[in-house]
Amino acid sequence: MNKTYVAGALSGFIGGIVGAYVLGHVDLGSVLPPAAAAAQDVVSASRIRLLDTTGRARAELAMSPDGGPGLFFYDTHGKNRLVLGLYSPAESEYPFVVLNDTHQAAAGIFRLFGAQETPVVVLKYKGADRSIFGLNPNSTDPFLVNYSADRKKTEVFGSY
Repeated sequence: MNKTYVAGALSGFIGGIVGAYVLGHVDLGSVLPPAAAAAQDVVSASRIRLLDTTGRARAELAMSPDGGPGLFFYDTHGKNRLVLGLYSPAESEYPFVVLNDTHQAAAGIFRLFGAQETPVVVLKYKGADRSIFGLNPNSTDPFLVNYSADRKKTEVFGSY
């Protein structure tokens, strides 16, 4: 037999024994780098913006300036037209939907209100409440209140 062949076989055998010993006694997590991360199931970001084919923002998932999370939708002119979200912690984080007019003023609001979290729909025109329909936050009885252009209140039924 060739001396090189015997030396190779002997070194392979000894290397195998040493490798088996090391494998059984060393924590591989501390020696080897972590494996490449598998496909992630979670995306973390402070803001996610959906762009149209021209690069304009059309929707955005972000925190509002008052601290509540919201999903904001924009028209082709970049104006905020629809918001789905939660009010800030200062307003008990009630959920809401806001429909904005072309001037970005709220035209309709659907939200929860009060300690019993009763639903309320507010219809507005040029920033002023014109009609409010919902359940009274104290009694949970239904009500409908209208406001004239000069802001005079008329209760159609129930009280608010």
